[in-house]
Amino acid sequence: MMNFTLYGTEGCHLCDEAGALIMSVATGMQVAVWQEDIADSEALFSRYGTRIPVLKNESRGTELDWPFDAAQLREFLGDVQPD
Repeated sequence: MMNFTLYGTEGCHLCDEAGALIMSVATGMQVAVWQEDIADSEALFSRYGTRIPVLKNESRGTELDWPFDAAQLREFLGDVQPD
């Protein structure tokens, strides 16, 4: 199981779009995606405020910034094994 964090905030339509795309592409993969609201942390807001939504691979520390499409997302999730 690989762990990912989706950084965003409430009311962000792009974050909602990214979340829906992630759920669609990751179906059947061994992934856990946690959503983190950057408004809850000054440090997160400072880092991601103008970049959200951002998907982070917690194992590698790599990040995928929006905009991304299904093909880019599949590549980013590349090492994840299907269920």
